Amino acid sequence: MRLCFAYLIILVLLGGSLRADSVLVEAESFPDLGGWKLDTQFIDEMGSPYLLAHGLGKPVENAKTSVQFKQPGTYQVWVRTKDWVARWNAKGSPGKFKISVDGELLETTFGTQGAQWAWQDGGQVTVGESATIELKDLTGFDGRCDAIFFAADGETPPNDGSLAQWRRDQLNLGDGPQVLKDYDLVVVGGGYSGMGSAISAARMGCKVALIQNRGVLGGNGSSEVRVWAKGNIRRGKYPRIGEIIDEFADKASKSPGTYEEFGDQLKEDIVRSEPNIDLFLNHHVYAASAKENRVVSVTAFDTRTSQEKVFEGALFVDCTGHGTLGYLVEADWEMTPEGRMGMSNMWAWDEKASPTMFPNTDDWALDLNMADFPYPRDHHGQWFWESGFDKDPINDAEGIRDWNLRAVYGAFNAMKNRDGAARHVTAILTWVAYVGGPRESRRLLGDIQLTEEDIVSKKDFPDGTVPSTWSIDLHYPKEQYSKKFPENPFISKAVHGRGVDRNYGYPVPYRCFYSRNIDNLFMAGRCVSVTHEALGTVRVMKTCGMMGEVVGKAASICRSRGCDPRDVYEKYLGELDELLKLPGGARRMTLSDPVVMPEVIPDLPVQKKPIKLAGMVRDDQDALKLGDWKFGSGLDGYVGTGYAYSGGDSGATMIFKFKVRSTGRYDIRIGWRHHKNRASNAKVTVTAGKLYEDYVVDEKFKVNMKVAPKIDGTTESLGKFDFDADTIIEVTFDAEKADGNICADVVQILPVKK
Repeated sequence: MRLCFAYLIILVLLGGSLRADSVLVEAESFPDLGGWKLDTQFIDEMGSPYLLAHGLGKPVENAKTSVQFKQPGTYQVWVRTKDWVARWNAKGSPGKFKISVDGELLETTFGTQGAQWAWQDGGQVTVGESATIELKDLTGFDGRCDAIFFAADGETPPNDGSLAQWRRDQLNLGDGPQVLKDYDLVVVGGGYSGMGSAISAARMGCKVALIQNRGVLGGNGSSEVRVWAKGNIRRGKYPRIGEIIDEFADKASKSPGTYEEFGDQLKEDIVRSEPNIDLFLNHHVYAASAKENRVVSVTAFDTRTSQEKVFEGALFVDCTGHGTLGYLVEADWEMTPEGRMGMSNMWAWDEKASPTMFPNTDDWALDLNMADFPYPRDHHGQWFWESGFDKDPINDAEGIRDWNLRAVYGAFNAMKNRDGAARHVTAILTWVAYVGGPRESRRLLGDIQLTEEDIVSKKDFPDGTVPSTWSIDLHYPKEQYSKKFPENPFISKAVHGRGVDRNYGYPVPYRCFYSRNIDNLFMAGRCVSVTHEALGTVRVMKTCGMMGEVVGKAASICRSRGCDPRDVYEKYLGELDELLKLPGGARRMTLSDPVVMPEVIPDLPVQKKPIKLAGMVRDDQDALKLGDWKFGSGLDGYVGTGYAYSGGDSGATMIFKFKVRSTGRYDIRIGWRHHKNRASNAKVTVTAGKLYEDYVVDEKFKVNMKVAPKIDGTTESLGKFDFDADTIIEVTFDAEKADGNICADVVQILPVKK
């Protein structure tokens, strides 16, 4: 049983001591954090939560605590910290801080030694029975403090594998963990999938524990990360799925949005209003027990006080994003070995009325000039500030995040202190996400692993439930910005595949949402049973949240029927079908109570089925594309899964090719999505012949794409033509000399009845 390196991580635990001459003070236990942030992202990697001085180049306010000593006297001070840029041999040690004891600063400057976490010698201090300890940030550039150890008699804290046991020996946490029993469903992870699972199950009468290792809910969709929630809800076969998610989804107008747009308090209020949910914020699950292919319990500790809790339940759901719970209980899993999607740390800047300064970061941030990164228009660095494609997303997550920080600070340094300085005299850095937004790591394996081919071919699974409406969107390093740091690019591009109907959606099978070898383990979110390619469509947050809604309802069936998740598919799929048709606000207090409908039931959405055209039809995804074409689906009325568009006079061309099977007269029609930014003179050419050098038709048309096509707003005729059998027809869209964007959606060739 891999009860884990994470168990060795028993965490940076509270002050206390088993010896009179030693006192261990965990930084996260400070009652007054000042401007320091509690960072819980890397507990499984480095062993603890820690405090981070994330001041965007301005020193943050001191963190403060009071420490009791059993014996007054002289102590040796040790501080667990690191120089966070030393792993790259960068100079400057940006994370410097001092420690004061009863108002006197220790001589040592911390955060200046070691590429790895280690104990830095702070010299000696003399104290009485108590002392006030303060962390004094010197730079605002992400200094970090894990713990402070006051030792007498020459004791030295370990830096090797004995550290975890040594920590345990220093702690005095009472009579052991608190045991919380009798949960129907234990949800680990409080992002969109965890919230969806918890609320859905609770409203169907399950007693739920929702465990989140941060202080806010929402995961990537919280104010800490600020990725706006994407994926259409209330679509497809079950248009009620998504009504729960709609209650708390952000209303951001861009990504990253503002703090207020992400509604952290709304999310917490909605969860706390459910009487069947016990919410445990700031609790990190680091261990789990399993027996006979079943999860028995999970163990978590409070990231502020280190007090432990054991959660026992009948069913569990892994909503961690990293498949952490599944890993702890040895569920089958896989992870794409390289070329994964990475982690983003987005950022924002603004303008002041007068000139501003930004510290020079030449010594330690990435060496960037304005040409080395995309200009952050609209005052924000977007999702594509992403790295870690070939780095370990589990065991080197802190390194990925720190590289992203170096990229952001290097970019803003270029704006303020290098070749962008004249343009950005009044610019100020207003927000940088210190909590990373990861996209891909472990995926737990279920009875089905959904593939790209399943989605593109629209394979119809009998248990298809959650509508996935995002295209197959995979991220890769953007070549233009990869030259300077080819070993670790920090700007990505999105490559959108075809085959997903972004209006109606592709129904993801329920069998992707439970483990194939751990009988009572569900999963929801980006750790579900899909391939790397299929993850590209299911990973967006509203879609992940809807997975949680399905899991929650399935969990209520398991508890009512005394069965496991697999049995819901094999025996009770019809019952799941009925529950998925209920409004999101439907509820019952216990599993045996009747379901009560909400006072206000949302109207079912009007869903447009995919447009189907008669005759020979080629969608834009079937055409030959030359040059820069972008995928779009924001304008309604398209054929297939979307449309393509390209900038005016970009030189891009798109060729639709047909072969006529029988002699006759044919109407050639083209389709586009009109918009005010489209070209009024888009060039479209029709050529036809049995040999390319022997055209019987070669006609050019100018099309006004600012207005809608004349036939049902979908297509417009270019004319009727007579063709012999086996004639090859090519319809070409050409952006040459276009006075706006050109758009290609579909070409239709329709036989004309005589």
